Amino acid sequence: MTTATPAPALIAAPPAGRRIWRVVRLNLVNKWTVIWIPAMIMFFIGVVNWLIWWIIWAATAPADRADAMDGTQWSGGAFYIFVYMLVVGIQVISATFPFALGYSSTRRDFALGSGLTFLLLAAGYAVGFTLLSAIEEWTNGWGLGGHLFTSVYFSGESLGGRLFTVFAAMLFFFAVGAFSAALFMRWRMNGILAAGAAFALLVVGAIALITFTQSWPAVGDWFAANGPIGVTAWLLLPTALAAVAGYAVLGRATPRS
Repeated sequence: MTTATPAPALIAAPPAGRRIWRVVRLNLVNKWTVIWIPAMIMFFIGVVNWLIWWIIWAATAPADRADAMDGTQWSGGAFYIFVYMLVVGIQVISATFPFALGYSSTRRDFALGSGLTFLLLAAGYAVGFTLLSAIEEWTNGWGLGGHLFTSVYFSGESLGGRLFTVFAAMLFFFAVGAFSAALFMRWRMNGILAAGAAFALLVVGAIALITFTQSWPAVGDWFAANGPIGVTAWLLLPTALAAVAGYAVLGRATPRS
């Protein structure tokens, strides 16, 4: 007489939300890369800008200091943080994707988890940027009338508008970086070169069309009419396209050494 052996119980897969959150935690495991290093470099840029402002302020007659410091509103120092977000988008996909698949994450879970990571980082940095801009206004340009977080690209807007502008711009750079990394994971350097060539042709074609139709004044009027909020709102369209395209490409990508 034999005794029936019960079948082993099947292990239930974790809920989708938990799987996606695991990807977020995996993407944020190296906080130096995604949080502390960009914050430190941004702090250094702020110190350098303040020293330059002080030189201008000290070398200018008191009656002319206000006009001299108004020129700092065209500073592009704050754009570093946006370019770095593009680098983070590349690093998240290229460095984390193989590990995520090794831990049995699906490509769908990885894409959704990475998208949630980008949303959280963009929101955190947008809040920090907006708070610094408020402090810059409150201290009259850090005591010298300078502009770093309140440059012409962000000035003239409420704190809510500034928050949206920074958030949308960061999402755009995250999406472009992630899409570039997805192309590399799928087709390696050939994919990057082909996408770069196609983009260059589109830009040249757009410039030629605007030039031959004498539409540059209309382009300038469009930017002036929309302002920073309107322009960054339009950026959400290519951001969504890059996200969808990156998801489609990543669905067939295979990590290789």
